[in-house]
Amino acid sequence: MALISDSSATEAAVAVDGLPRARPSAVGVDGARIASFMREALEAGLELHAVMLHRHGHVAVDAAWWPYRTDTPRVMHSVAKSVTACAIGLALEEGRFALNDKVVSFFPQHLPPVVDEKLAAMTVEDLLTMRTGHAAETSGALWRGSSESWIAKFFGIPITHPPGGAYVYTSAASYMLAAILSRTTGLTLHDYLKPRLFEPLGITGEQWDIGSDGINPGGNGLTFKPVDLLKIGALHAQNGVWNGRRLLPADWVARATRAYGDGGYGYHWVVRPDGSYSALGLFVQMATVFPQAEATLVVLGAIDGSEKITPFIDHWIPDALRGGSAEGDAALDAALSPLRRPRPLNSVRANTPRLVSGVTYRMDDNRLGVRAVRLDFEKDRCVFTLVDEAGEHAITAGFRDWIAGVTDMPGRDLHHGYALHGVRVLAGAEQVNETTTRLTWIFPDTAFRDTVWCRFEGERLTLTRTVNVNSGALAWPELTGTADRSLEPQ
Repeated sequence: MALISDSSATEAAVAVDGLPRARPSAVGVDGARIASFMREALEAGLELHAVMLHRHGHVAVDAAWWPYRTDTPRVMHSVAKSVTACAIGLALEEGRFALNDKVVSFFPQHLPPVVDEKLAAMTVEDLLTMRTGHAAETSGALWRGSSESWIAKFFGIPITHPPGGAYVYTSAASYMLAAILSRTTGLTLHDYLKPRLFEPLGITGEQWDIGSDGINPGGNGLTFKPVDLLKIGALHAQNGVWNGRRLLPADWVARATRAYGDGGYGYHWVVRPDGSYSALGLFVQMATVFPQAEATLVVLGAIDGSEKITPFIDHWIPDALRGGSAEGDAALDAALSPLRRPRPLNSVRANTPRLVSGVTYRMDDNRLGVRAVRLDFEKDRCVFTLVDEAGEHAITAGFRDWIAGVTDMPGRDLHHGYALHGVRVLAGAEQVNETTTRLTWIFPDTAFRDTVWCRFEGERLTLTRTVNVNSGALAWPELTGTADRSLEPQ
């Protein structure tokens, strides 16, 4: 994948995001070590999408691998938790509620007939530190799409040990924080933060999903730009002050970013033994703050587990913050400059596309509900159409050039439970051999990249669809279908 990091893009970004840029060496950053960090992570097989570094009020590194960008929205997954923590800190400052308030006190209408004494003892602070007494995690994907009250669902989770004790990561706790904030302010989490945090930081175009109770899920569902994530981290690196204005209480920043108990977890921030702390989303959407160096590193990717990227951060980044040079700047420039081109598309000559173009394949019964598939081959492009109970869904892919579009192609089970409605897609097509067409669908506002293999043999189509990263299955079950020649023009 290629990097987008040219000077014209940087100048445009300054105008949009309001952040001044500086050469790495001007703010004490060693560009050569940043280049080594990226190179070694890539050589280890990690899929990086973007890297940004902010220090002393300036963006020193702003790099995105093609086709990703740092100035367009992206699904941030559990980064939302750290943003939710900001709202809780502000609400506490306003006296909306207290850390030791009992969770059950806010929602009497949703309580079970008998309230367990452990549930009755759970506090707002227990939610913040993920010490709810729950035995296991509740993932955001578990409730996503459910029409039942998520508040009631929370109160139905068994509590196996006293709250305030063991750390168990769970998005259910984050949802309840958002629910408490909405209950006490009359505003959604998003609306509450808009004038208090987003607008002062110059964050625009952000979106936050709504759960069944009309509440933003505080643990996930937030979409904003990578540069916005950088701002959230930099705000904390600057102890809650932005452009001379205090946005977060200093004591809140300190309390939120220290570890409680044995979980290495603060108030919805992941805290490291060296004092750094991270807003961490699934598949590595992360901002790591190095408070002693007043620096924030943003890394976005499609990586199954932050533990895979952390060793590279630990090895290269602290030393990169000990000073830079013009030679280091040049080394980083050299590392980025050859990597700006899209991945090339390669095909072999074949007759099959001409023979199967426009043919509808009736798919055999399958649990996915896919009824039919059709490929229309045109000059230098292929239109893939899938039919299910919701209707037709299409993506146009280019054989020579990647084609940008918008789609609602189903695939929730490959995308951590997210239904990608109206999302941007960049699609490429390749004829692998006489009988097989490979389609690659990149969804640049997410971590996901799908690959679809269509193999034609006689009157039969075999379809395989995989994804680069997911919390569940990495592939659909193989689908097969038969050509319906009755639909062809006579």
